[in-house]
Amino acid sequence: MLKRLFDIFFSLLGITILFIPLFIVSVLVMVTSKGGIFYKQIRVGKDGVDFSLLKFRTMKPGSDKTSLLTVGEKDNRVTKIGFPLRKYKIDEFPQLLNVFLGDMSLVGPRPEVRKYVDLYNSEQKHVLSVKPGMTDYASIEYSKENELLGKAENPERAYVNEIMPAKLKLNLQYIKEQTLFTDLKIIFRTIGKILR
Repeated sequence: MLKRLFDIFFSLLGITILFIPLFIVSVLVMVTSKGGIFYKQIRVGKDGVDFSLLKFRTMKPGSDKTSLLTVGEKDNRVTKIGFPLRKYKIDEFPQLLNVFLGDMSLVGPRPEVRKYVDLYNSEQKHVLSVKPGMTDYASIEYSKENELLGKAENPERAYVNEIMPAKLKLNLQYIKEQTLFTDLKIIFRTIGKILR
């Protein structure tokens, strides 16, 4: 209950404070490339229930039909405005609305697409016992995941066999030790990582 109140208060505060900057970003996304302002993707939430995750659109329309993974620093599907939005995680800010509506939490395991959730083993499925979040230990540790995938001979295989299990291990660690203090620590570490 306390975590939900925390999420409601700070997501609403974030939406209010960032309204004008996010409006400017919306205009930039709209005028610099064809397609909508937002990108909606079905992700798997708490208890395995699907929900629509919101992001600012940073790729050309239809890019997700090629691959669900972003590979390398200069994926040619990413728009010009999309590169800085992704680098500084600004594309993730619309998820404050997901948090406010209750689909997500500020801190929790990052939600995955069904394709990869279907590969989880019984232990890994425990990450679905909590609400997914905007940030977590794995988000901090793998903030440059696309660069790692760019160096892999087979990005899909590298993600499934190496990166995804490592991220899930960090997710399970978070679930074991989650407290309000842990959430605050992760939020400040995330902000610090972005600023650096």
